[in-house]
Amino acid sequence: MIARGLLQAGARVVISSRNAEACAQAQDELSAFGEVRAIPADLSRHDECRRLVDLVTADSDRLDILVNNAGALWDEPLETFPDAAWGTVVDLNLKSPFWLVQALLPALRGAGTADDPARVINIGSIAAIHVPHRPNYSYSSSKAALHQLTRVLARELGPQHITVNAVAPGAFPSAMMAATLDEFGEAIAASAPLRRIGRDDDMAGIAVFLASRAGAYLTGTVIPVDGGIATTA
Repeated sequence: MIARGLLQAGARVVISSRNAEACAQAQDELSAFGEVRAIPADLSRHDECRRLVDLVTADSDRLDILVNNAGALWDEPLETFPDAAWGTVVDLNLKSPFWLVQALLPALRGAGTADDPARVINIGSIAAIHVPHRPNYSYSSSKAALHQLTRVLARELGPQHITVNAVAPGAFPSAMMAATLDEFGEAIAASAPLRRIGRDDDMAGIAVFLASRAGAYLTGTVIPVDGGIATTA
């Protein structure tokens, strides 16, 4: 959704996933909207983050927009919630955004100016704003930490002409949410003041807003895009 929106707004986009087949399929679908390149990488690993950065910056020393979107979810009752559910989720949801910002700092600094900063957009979750109904302890905790990391980085990187903001999505038709929407989609829509789940353009729109001139004076924010669920519950 975000990649399509940025392509339609005129950006050249690089996408990444640990699944090479998913990368190829997404590149094929998105190429109808603009110039897109897919690079398979497992971003839960520090060395893979570095490899992705080297490939992305091989033909340019500037990066205007970084969207940290890769994420993992683990849903299991408290009594059986395993130790593996912490490392797996925290590595991808919290460590990898930090690693990518760290490694891409020279390219972000090279792109940013006072009037048009480089942009970092972290994808958090409304599960970090209100208490979720599902037993996803490591997920909601990691996303809350990502929201705070967003604010910490925003203060440090603002003087370097880099903004850092977070989007906290509610229910959207993504691969991660597919099973939940199949089972609870109607109930989730009914609980939202706007009485629906998110649409592709809702997510594309917030990313384009943050990456455009309209979002140039925003940093350190966490924007819930959820039809009002988290903020009116």
